[in-house]
Amino acid sequence: MSRPERIAIFGGTFDPIHAGHLRSARIVGRRLGLDRILFVPASIPPHKARPGLAAAADRYRMVRLAVAGRKDWTASPVEIRAGGTSFSIRTIERLRRRYPRARLFFIAGADAFREIKTWREWERVLQSCLFIVTTRPGAGLDAAAKGLGRAYGGRVRTLRPGVAVREADFAPGRIFLLKIDALPVSSTAIREKARRGESLRGLVPSAVAAYIRSRKLYEASPASPVPPQSAPRRHGIHR
Repeated sequence: MSRPERIAIFGGTFDPIHAGHLRSARIVGRRLGLDRILFVPASIPPHKARPGLAAAADRYRMVRLAVAGRKDWTASPVEIRAGGTSFSIRTIERLRRRYPRARLFFIAGADAFREIKTWREWERVLQSCLFIVTTRPGAGLDAAAKGLGRAYGGRVRTLRPGVAVREADFAPGRIFLLKIDALPVSSTAIREKARRGESLRGLVPSAVAAYIRSRKLYEASPASPVPPQSAPRRHGIHR
């Protein structure tokens, strides 16, 4: 390969992984010419710790089922093997050591990225890889970019339809904004449907739906929101 391998980190709680995640990955992969996307389930997400969170092993297995059959998608256990609370900067450092010659990207939804300044060592995070910020239901790109302030304005580039991305565009610390037609799907709603025994068809891959049924995930109690005092604002891997 004449250019550096393009590898994107797509992190999240993935409780469970769903069609919206997969659609975003497909669009981002094509638009940026990514060679590989690493789906990274968090071990203990610092911002989404809540009663009823599926075990890390179950969330990882669901991701493996969801990405099976695609050579350019990989379920990465890097955070689960590390254990403890998952923080983005630590994930990036581990993957940088594993892929020293690759060009690393980080996929984040606009809802998560607009709170980037609450992430642990957020300035190092932005400098350590290129960001791809995508629209999410109820979260546009303008607000996400404005939150950075003027100092970062020169790093932001909106990806226009039909305009090719060149190797020269991948400057260190670049932040790409990519508008996509995000699916109105949420893990919270899926968990509630599973709790009520309703069909998950079209919301998650069929293999993931079968796994949820076989393991009786989310059936014990409805998803409970995290009380304000229990939700630390030091974000790790998002979604």
